[in-house]
Amino acid sequence: MILMEEDNLFSGIPEGLREELISPLLITGAFTLERIVSSGQATPPGEWYDQETHEWVILLKGRARLMFEEEKEVRTLQPGDYVHIPAHRRHRVEWTESAQTTLWLALHYRE
Repeated sequence: MILMEEDNLFSGIPEGLREELISPLLITGAFTLERIVSSGQATPPGEWYDQETHEWVILLKGRARLMFEEEKEVRTLQPGDYVHIPAHRRHRVEWTESAQTTLWLALHYRE
């Protein structure tokens, strides 16, 4: 199912988001492609994402920091940086820039 046939990833972004905004762009039986807009949000302390699907994510705008449970160092992402996160690899968003919008494009899929 196609949700949007034509649009612009950088348009329609509201200001002053209190929560991350996740917008599905394309959903099929094999994958989901979504736009994620952050504005200073982070994963709550002590919580980890443990997803059923693999995720490939690219940062298009802004800055963010990701932490993986088995790593000691936080990863800082700049525009153009991407990460592949296998299913069940526990991770969290430590920080997203609040001075400007942080824009992600995420592809969730199964093998």
